[in-house]
Amino acid sequence: MKELELYIHIPYCVKKCKYCDFLSAPGSASERQKYVESLCERIRSYAEPMKAYHVVSIFLGGGTPSVLEPEQTGAIFDAVYDAFRVDEDAEITTEMNPGTVTEQKLSLYRKIGINRLSIGLQSVNNDELKALGRIHTYEDFLDTYQMARRAGFRNINVDLMSAIPCQSLESYERGVRMVAELGPEHISAYSLIIEEGTPFYDRYGEGKHEEELPDEDTERLMYTRTKEILESYGYHRYEISNYAKDGYECRHNLGYWERREYLGIGAGAASLIDNMRFCEPENFGKAGAATDRQPEMQIIDIRGQMEEFMFLGLRKTAGVSGKVFRQSFFVDIENVYGETIKKLIGQRLLEWEGDCLRLTERGIDVSNYVMSKFLFVS
Repeated sequence: MKELELYIHIPYCVKKCKYCDFLSAPGSASERQKYVESLCERIRSYAEPMKAYHVVSIFLGGGTPSVLEPEQTGAIFDAVYDAFRVDEDAEITTEMNPGTVTEQKLSLYRKIGINRLSIGLQSVNNDELKALGRIHTYEDFLDTYQMARRAGFRNINVDLMSAIPCQSLESYERGVRMVAELGPEHISAYSLIIEEGTPFYDRYGEGKHEEELPDEDTERLMYTRTKEILESYGYHRYEISNYAKDGYECRHNLGYWERREYLGIGAGAASLIDNMRFCEPENFGKAGAATDRQPEMQIIDIRGQMEEFMFLGLRKTAGVSGKVFRQSFFVDIENVYGETIKKLIGQRLLEWEGDCLRLTERGIDVSNYVMSKFLFVS
């Protein structure tokens, strides 16, 4: 049987954050119930088509999956276990936000097999949280985190964000240390990106009010200090923005970066099966939405597969393996990208470590530039 990762999208949240461009929005109780029913129906529809696969990881993302009632989350997992063969040691993650979690929900999560939590903190500074449009305070986060520990969860990720409006290097460093002191097994540390179509873009897009944002040098220092501080607490960086204690790397996300096959179910969820990409409709589960519409398939040719192998794999600090490239595409990596690799090594942006080609520290600073060099020009 082939390995499969399963992603389930919950597009509901209590309140849309000012920076968020994800497919998510508040929804009524009846809308959420209708969505869950459609989701369960879709999950069960894959029982026959996906019978050749076994599920190695499951990820509930959003939105905020923890806004669902315990019975709704339970119904989703009933459908999953009915339709798929799930490994006994599968990594099963749900995202959650402080202020949306109860002891009853956490108890239910444990019962149905969820063994990893991802908590959206973003900042320990309540003024910064308010600026982001978050619904919680740092004290709310602490309550949620401690409640999760009492419920028996031993694999927890905490999200942190840098380059927040009016954030200083000192306040960011303080936040990283405070979270590390708590000892979560995993920390995701991302820089704020101003996305079009968000309230933040209206205020900060195209250079507006840039004096409220940390400057480029400060943002770079935040990134550097994240690694230095977290290493001192026993975390290692295994991907550009992700840090873990040994053995607690997110297996689901590693699957994305290594092009493992995955099936996405729910509004806008993307899939990669047999080198074909397809997406669920964004209006999935809404009144009047077609439930039998066949998604449009995008076949990824060999050049596209090579591109993805490189620009996804280089996100990992371990880099990409020349041996795996050869096994995957029956050609040496140097025969395809030799001149590009030579040039980037000369610029001290890439380096070989045994069989693996990886970003240098300098290369990580300009990773988007480096990865763009592995795209074929049409």
